[in-house]
Amino acid sequence: MIFSKFTFNSKLPKYKQLEKFIINNINKENLIYGNKLPSTRELSKLLKVSRNLIVSVYENLESAGYLEIRNGSGTFVILNRVRKKNNISENILWESYINKSGKMARELDIVKTQYKWEKGMIAFKSIAPDENLFDLKGFKRAFLDMFSIEGNKILNYGYAKGYQKLIDWLKEYMKCKGVNTDGKDILITNGFTEGFNLVTDTIINKKDGVLVEEPTHNTALKILKLNEVELISITMDKDGINYDILKKKILEKKPKFIYITPSYHNPTGIVMSAERRSMVYKILRDNNIIIIEDGFNEELLYLNSHLLPLSSYSNRNDFIYIGSFSKILYPGLRIGWILADNKLIDTLESVKRTKTIHCSTLDQAILYYYLNGGDFEKYIKKVRKYYADKYRLIVEFINKYINYEEISGEGGLHVFIKLKKNYSVKKIIDECYKKGVIFMPGSVFYKKGDDDSTIRLGFSKLTDKEIEKGIKVIGEVIYLQNIDNNK
Repeated sequence: MIFSKFTFNSKLPKYKQLEKFIINNINKENLIYGNKLPSTRELSKLLKVSRNLIVSVYENLESAGYLEIRNGSGTFVILNRVRKKNNISENILWESYINKSGKMARELDIVKTQYKWEKGMIAFKSIAPDENLFDLKGFKRAFLDMFSIEGNKILNYGYAKGYQKLIDWLKEYMKCKGVNTDGKDILITNGFTEGFNLVTDTIINKKDGVLVEEPTHNTALKILKLNEVELISITMDKDGINYDILKKKILEKKPKFIYITPSYHNPTGIVMSAERRSMVYKILRDNNIIIIEDGFNEELLYLNSHLLPLSSYSNRNDFIYIGSFSKILYPGLRIGWILADNKLIDTLESVKRTKTIHCSTLDQAILYYYLNGGDFEKYIKKVRKYYADKYRLIVEFINKYINYEEISGEGGLHVFIKLKKNYSVKKIIDECYKKGVIFMPGSVFYKKGDDDSTIRLGFSKLTDKEIEKGIKVIGEVIYLQNIDNNK
């Protein structure tokens, strides 16, 4: 309490000394806006003066604009008036403090830079799972099982590496995917985004060459740009990343890393063929290029037989697999994982400890008891059928209402459409927004953001009627634009 340090002297009247002391402490910001001062009774006792003297001081400083006396509440500092009186800016100009990385993150934030959803709109933007499908009974059972076995210790601090039972379950899960886990370990993360951030912060340096598919996952693209790497884009065809261009770029650029999504690619939905996977892995291996594989949506296969991850082709320690169940199972838990070489995981664990200490142990434990209880397999069968029906429906309506050049997507929760060259997606999305329909322009998935011919349509949270109505609106806007272009 600052008043405990105050003493009177004989040079000025006591009330003047106390007023000066309070004003000096306000100007030094030892007392700031909103601070409550001691009551007149408390301060008179502390300073051993009459209560009337304190009342006089408070009233004088209120008249001068330093304090405000609120009946029944007390006496408070009004800092903003003092600052105005002394010609000091009332607020910090935070824009001048934000660094280059912060400014870039804001510029690349599509949640803030793209059209926002408003109530009543038909939104094809989201590729989040439909929460109405969540297995609440199984989740509640897992929750109760977890507490009956773990007890109150589960509410204490956990480990940066993660909840060991979940780690062990995921290792077996990855083995079932055909991935060699010998000499590998797992780190639990807050979904894909934290996992990718941890990897880039730990092994990628500024100006490193990183191969990426074109287009590619917007979040990964943003993180790589913030790391100021050299992005080397490789176009895609119906079988995945273009092998000939990949080979050419490897010889030209000598990159260190590749970020790749072989299955149900975001945004195209393309599944890289088995033959292409073998070719791609071989050239990456032969050139000692580290593979950062995004295991996006691997469980949501509709049209073809399941293909093993690109990491399953390796018997070395040259890959980093980042997985998550967020697109199918309880994304609110924010649980993902990194599978990589033991020594790398050991370092990533230390890096994670500097950032978030550990993921929620409670959430990890609930997820483990759910996965281990046998409900996961039944849930996957249910949602796969549900989303497969949605997928077939949206493709049917796209073929019926939209004049397009190419459509891709073999699984997952979205489709990707390439329009004919004379159309402008920017103009289409502007008009659709006016009509209550919103979707994701493909440009946000390209390195330079200059593509104006593609769109991504998420369908997971829409009803059948909304899908048809929304696709019909998009088709009508495209048709009208074509008429305008031909005038």
